[in-house]
Parts: sequence; structure tokens; C-alpha cells
Amino acid sequence: MFKEYFKISAKSLRTRPLRSWLTILGIVIGVFLIVSIVSLGEGIKATISKQLKMMGGDLILVMPGDISNMITSMMGNLKLSNEDLKAIEKAEGVAVVVPTKYKAEMMRYEGEKKLVFLYGLPFKHLDVFEAEMGWSLKEGRWPIAGKREILVGSLVTAELFPKMKVDTDAVISGKNFKVVGVLKSLGSKQDDQQVGMDMDIFEQITGEREGASFAMVTIKEGYSADQVAENIKKKLEETRKRRKGEDLAPFSVLTSEKVTGIVGNIMGLIQAGIFAFASIGIVVGGIGIMNTMYTSVHERTREIGIMKAIGAKNSVIAYLFLIESGIIGLVGGVGGTVIGLLLAKVLEFYGRIHPIFYIEATISPFIILFGLGFSFIVGCLAGFLPARRAAGLKPVDALRYE
Repeated sequence: MFKEYFKISAKSLRTRPLRSWLTILGIVIGVFLIVSIVSLGEGIKATISKQLKMMGGDLILVMPGDISNMITSMMGNLKLSNEDLKAIEKAEGVAVVVPTKYKAEMMRYEGEKKLVFLYGLPFKHLDVFEAEMGWSLKEGRWPIAGKREILVGSLVTAELFPKMKVDTDAVISGKNFKVVGVLKSLGSKQDDQQVGMDMDIFEQITGEREGASFAMVTIKEGYSADQVAENIKKKLEETRKRRKGEDLAPFSVLTSEKVTGIVGNIMGLIQAGIFAFASIGIVVGGIGIMNTMYTSVHERTREIGIMKAIGAKNSVIAYLFLIESGIIGLVGGVGGTVIGLLLAKVLEFYGRIHPIFYIEATISPFIILFGLGFSFIVGCLAGFLPARRAAGLKPVDALRYE
């Protein structure tokens, strides 16, 4: 029975192809936006989660600025002071404090000269990054503290200086440095393009001797990350009370669990906001379907009268129009889902070359079924009122309609 209803509805759509395809286009646009956003959003969440998992559960991050206002903190170029670093070292339960500094400098290698992002950290604590952050070597060896040796990201040798080899020299700020190790990808293009050197050498060539961009803290055995984080916070607050006259930047003490929660909440809010915005496209498409179906009822009034006159029930008329609107929604959903996933994959490919993060586009059965099911339901809902109107027409009035 429903097979016949489907044939009649499909035939009706083919009799007015231009109007049908324009209506379908409205659904395609809405579904395409939602599917591409959901696919990329899930991929970004997976990428960030993968990077956060590299941060060990017993690692604490101390950074300048208020975590609740990250944009202001980043724009303010804030730093932890030397006094802050000493206070962190004195906190109960702290095993090792690893400060890190950043600065952009020109680097020259075999006639090529490019701007690179340098970071300085105590090379004597490289084991912290290896054990807690998942750092590993692609080739070469780990640099030795106190020597002019540099550790480069995987993209430094792959993109910035394709000719670069291990155990060769590069020039930074007029000083020769030996390239001794190349890191495996850290999952971020920005990180993979960085060049690292020992903190003492970094301070000598850049003149950046005060404070640090952030500090990573490992905890002593027998202490919990939350407990030590609270001890660090108290010690920093005590130190800052004695420095009331100074202009002190706020600070944030974060465990890996807290960072994961914050990122998850932010991504959830962003996805929800974008999803709500994209849903407007579906609503507009639904209104287009409703308008098309009302027009169809108007044009086929006499046909409806004939069908009722030969015994068609109200439910049959309603089914015909609901199936017709559902077909429009479903076809639009198929088109929107395919285009949305293709766009997500194109952006993923582009993201591996240009943007900061390696974006992954997640393609799951849920996303596909969601795109198709959502569009079909929207189509049926949009066709409900026109279908009810068609079913409610009286045969005599319908047959008299010109």
C-alpha cells in the first residue's frame, strides 16, 4: 500500500521539478551546515582530547592569567615572575618545577633564513616531557643541558628547512647550534614548528631572564594532583600578599583533569551555539517545504476531489502529502549529508597543511543517520498542516474548484 503512495508522491514531485529542487535546496543547505559542523566539532574534540591525554595525570600546569578569561590573558602577554617560580618550588608535594619561555627569532640554515618560534626549558628535566607529555624522538638524540644543542619539531625539517639534517649546524641570533634531535609530531602544527634549547642558553641569546611563560610541575609520591595544586595556589597567594605594591598578574593552577573538563565545556558550548545557528537553515528549509506543499494542495484541489469521490479516505490523502514532504526532506538530507561530509574532509585535508591544529573530521554512522533522519522528520512536520488541509477538503467543494 505504502509503495503505491510513494509512487504517486514521487510522480507528483516530477511534474514540477524546478519547484521541487529549489525546495530541496533549502534543506540541503541546512543539513550541509549541521553535518559539516558536527563532523568537524567531533573531530576537533577528539584531537584536543588526544593532546590532553599526553599530559600525565600527575602533572600540574601553572600559568599566568585567569583561566575564566583566557582571551584577555593571552592578549596581555603575561608571565610568571621569578618569585612565583620560587614559591611554586616551596609548595608542599612539589617534586620538579619546569619553567618554559617562548620567543620568535631568526634562524639560518645553509643559506636559508626563516623566523622560528624558540622555546627554552631546562634540558636536565627533558625526562618530564618524555614521561608525562609523550615526547619521543623521530631521529637523533636528546640534547645535553648547558650545550649549544637544539631539539627541533618534525615540521622544521619537513617544511621550514627541508635540507636540515641531524648533527649539522644552524645559526640563531648569530650563534651556532648543533641540531641533535628531531621530535615526532606532537599533534599540533604550531608545536611541530618550534625549536627548543636549554634555558640558560635561551636566556643568553634572547635576554629574556625574568620569569616564565608557564611552568609544569610534577608531584612527589604519596600526594594527589588536586592536593598539590591547592598547596601551590596557597603558596603563591602568600607570596603575593607580601608584594602588594607590585602590579601582579593573576595566575591559574590546573591539573590535567581540570584542563580536560574546561576544554570539554568550552567545546560543548561552541558546538551547541553553532548547531543552534545552523538549525535556522533547517527551519527555513522546513518553511519552504510547507509553502511548496500548500501550493501543491491548492493546485491539486480538483484532483483531491476526484480521489475522494471514488472512495479515497482522508487518511490516504494525508499520507500522500506527508510522504511527498518527507521525500523532499529526505532527498535534501542525502544531498546535505554528502556535501557536508565532503566539506569536512576537505577542511581536514587543508588543516593538515595550513592551520594551527591537525583537524580530524569524524564520520560516524550516527552523523549520517542524524542528517538523514533529522531532514526526513523536518520534511514530515513541515508537510503536516498542508496534509491535514488536503484531507479536510470536502469532495463537492473540491470538484467545483477551478
